[in-house]
Amino acid sequence: MGEHLDVFQTLMFTVIAFYHFTRFNEPNRMQPCLMKECKKYNIRGTILLANEGINGTISGSKHSIEEIIHHIRTLPNCHDINFKTSFASSQPFNRLKVRLKREIVTMGQPNVNPMTGTGHYIKPQDWDDFITDKDVVLIDTRNQYEVGIGTFKGAINPKTQSFREFPKWWEENKKSYSGKKIAMFCTGGIRCEKSTNFLLNSGEKDVFHLDGGILKYLEEVSQEKSQWKGECFVFDGRVSVGFGLSEGKHSLCFACRRPIQPEDIKKPGYEPGVSCHQCLEEYSSQDRARFRERQHQIALARKRGEIHIGTSD
Repeated sequence: MGEHLDVFQTLMFTVIAFYHFTRFNEPNRMQPCLMKECKKYNIRGTILLANEGINGTISGSKHSIEEIIHHIRTLPNCHDINFKTSFASSQPFNRLKVRLKREIVTMGQPNVNPMTGTGHYIKPQDWDDFITDKDVVLIDTRNQYEVGIGTFKGAINPKTQSFREFPKWWEENKKSYSGKKIAMFCTGGIRCEKSTNFLLNSGEKDVFHLDGGILKYLEEVSQEKSQWKGECFVFDGRVSVGFGLSEGKHSLCFACRRPIQPEDIKKPGYEPGVSCHQCLEEYSSQDRARFRERQHQIALARKRGEIHIGTSD
């Protein structure tokens, strides 16, 4: 069984998601070397560097990922960084990006610093029991389009369009939840590092979050008796994953970048790469024309056996 699993994983692309809050004094000097190492091993995906740390999701062969993990662990204060591993049947990224940012996950709150403290971590195996406690307020810190395809039963949906909106949502709604046990979760854990720090800075005492995020939960917890319903949106070509981190059924509308289900392609207004039922009223005719031309170029590239990736960043 173990040998069969090794062969299976060798044939698949290995995907790793990781983040680490630490102090990088000169991330701009780290960027070229990290880019060079990733190119050396034909790695694709996105890595963000900032003074507050590193955040990334990348993919490649099993051997290539092992080499990059080794390199990342040589970065300042990154020797104990954790990596979440999953697999994809095809390369989930078109290119490699190693970017310098102000924040490795954007919240726009200068006083938020997870290195000064975060909420209490709840292990995936303990999460379901914890969130079903009647005294616990459960908050999904992800964006509306992510929540729309899967979340935990009973979770509050702030209906944000970006993580920047979360502090405003809390200020507007904290009277309903302040002083209670507050449990939060997100995809891989990074947003909750900041959201729990934000709540602690706001005076909340009983703040908790899912250790390793939804991805770790889906990897380690069985579907039986789970409070999770649906699939988890991921920011790569797989679009969504389910229990065991198996590839989900969702695809992506390449106009609005929202997930769509198989039945959505039969709905009025769906045009591959141009529109879906969620974004029919959101773009101008000029935008639609541009999307159609992009889709045409993608089709031509496929005929040539190439990947159309648009303008390089």
